[in-house]
Amino acid sequence: MGPIQLEPNKVAAELSKLGEKLAKGMNVLKNVPDVHYGASEKEAIYKEDKLVVYRFKSAHKVTHKTPLLIAYALVNRPYMVDLQDDRSIVKSLLAAGHDVYLIDWGYPDPSDRYVTLDDYINGYLRRSVKAVSKHTGVDKINLLGICQGGAFSLCYASLYPETLQNLITMVTPVDFQTPDNMLSHWTQDMDVDLFIDTLGNVPADLMNWCYLTLKPFRLLQQKYVGMTDILDNPAEMENFLRMEKWIFDSPDQAGEAFRQFIKDFYQGNKLLKGGLKIGDKAIDLKAIKLPILNIYAEQDHLVPPNASRALKGATSTKDYTELSFKGGHIGIYVSGRAQREVPPAIDQWLRKRG
Repeated sequence: MGPIQLEPNKVAAELSKLGEKLAKGMNVLKNVPDVHYGASEKEAIYKEDKLVVYRFKSAHKVTHKTPLLIAYALVNRPYMVDLQDDRSIVKSLLAAGHDVYLIDWGYPDPSDRYVTLDDYINGYLRRSVKAVSKHTGVDKINLLGICQGGAFSLCYASLYPETLQNLITMVTPVDFQTPDNMLSHWTQDMDVDLFIDTLGNVPADLMNWCYLTLKPFRLLQQKYVGMTDILDNPAEMENFLRMEKWIFDSPDQAGEAFRQFIKDFYQGNKLLKGGLKIGDKAIDLKAIKLPILNIYAEQDHLVPPNASRALKGATSTKDYTELSFKGGHIGIYVSGRAQREVPPAIDQWLRKRG
């Protein structure tokens, strides 16, 4: 293969075109308003410490008697499920007649240094479920756990199955030691005791940096190069900046909860293998007999498909459904394909189960 021949006239034209786009882009950036995420109106129905449980208001009639509570991960803000008007799983579920609630775990500060997984699961999550039940006047609710929130929801379902009607897990790790799990490889030899004893809480910026370096070319370079293609498009730039704001608006991690999560889930793989205890309560996935819908993303770099698919056969349910989505860990919430496929699948699955 010979050397690439550059035509000066074409290079000059491309550079001139790029210059014009950058100039227009500067004007666009000056006029783009401060972006916010969270498209659907909501009201707080329960508060405890930094936690708030919200109910989303809907213009549609509620046709599902059983409310749906969403438990997101601790490491990001939960509004990825309601990012903007045309990218909102919540909005689609509301339109389908669901009564939707969401746990906002809040932002841990140094006073939360000793908050444990026991506090999160046997405490906050249990009382959040109880609050939704009380608010709606039902004995059992539907629980949708996302990512780490899905792992929490599995633990909860094994301990308090009498409070749940159905369980949905989305991009949820169950096997934390699949060969393609890069986060798992990073944590296997981690001295988490030294890490937490030194830092206390885990800084959000450190967590973000770890996630970004899992795909450094794609997440630290390529997307910003690609941004030049939309610089002169106000709507696209607003979408881009909203996503950036969500990515970097991350809470710190409570030290003791992080310590146990790394030790017992990643290093010990106890959720799947057994031996996991949350507080003084033993977790046994075989205790779960509820109907389960398990949704995973085929191109997920944070929770590989096999990490999620390990849930099949790990519980005692006779009603297990698996749904694969052609996308990544974030695309499953916000892509156009996700809006067309994921909420309708959840709605249809729940309708069949009353």
